[in-house]
Amino acid sequence: MSELLPAPEPASHADAGENPPARKRPKPGERRAQILQALAQMLEQPGAERITTAALAARLSVSEAALYRHFASKAQMFEGLIDFIEEAVFSRVAQILGREQPVLAPSLAGAPQAARVVALVLQFGERNPGLVRVMVGDALVLEHERLQQRMNQFFERIESTLRQCLRPVADEAGSSTPTVDVQVAASVLTAFMLGRLQRFARSGFRRLPTEHLDASLARML
Repeated sequence: MSELLPAPEPASHADAGENPPARKRPKPGERRAQILQALAQMLEQPGAERITTAALAARLSVSEAALYRHFASKAQMFEGLIDFIEEAVFSRVAQILGREQPVLAPSLAGAPQAARVVALVLQFGERNPGLVRVMVGDALVLEHERLQQRMNQFFERIESTLRQCLRPVADEAGSSTPTVDVQVAASVLTAFMLGRLQRFARSGFRRLPTEHLDASLARML
């Protein structure tokens, strides 16, 4: 999850005998990002049990009280991860939807757009395995129910986007039931995404979600 926090620049010293500089205080927001990044990295451990704030504090070499200066609860930490997922994915979805329209007619752009949205979500998960456990709900089982509700809403929003992409295709094909056709297609694609992400998490991140992706999308679209 390198996008959460840039890697620190290595310290340099004028000569080998120079004392290391005093430890700098994190910039505003930097410690918060470090906490979220540490949480995501802990979630990357296959078979990891429920993560406690004590374990998270130990990983960061700080006290639990230091964590609570930035987050009121562990649920807020997970909400921070969900915020990141939503921002990272939907900002790119907006780019996909905007990029195709000037080039192709809506009826021609729809299927490639839907394929790109599916690929985007699966590629994001592949690059961020810890976040996949949040996306499929594995990391949220014993947490506040509102967290799972937010992830449900995330995939509902993705499904709505896919319907938006595919509706012109159904209209162009002259379907007698375009609304139903689009709902079914979007539902199948969303279930496919969730299934691939769940398999990735439950295989210990060995079965990649993008495996045979182009061939799979070609069959569905």
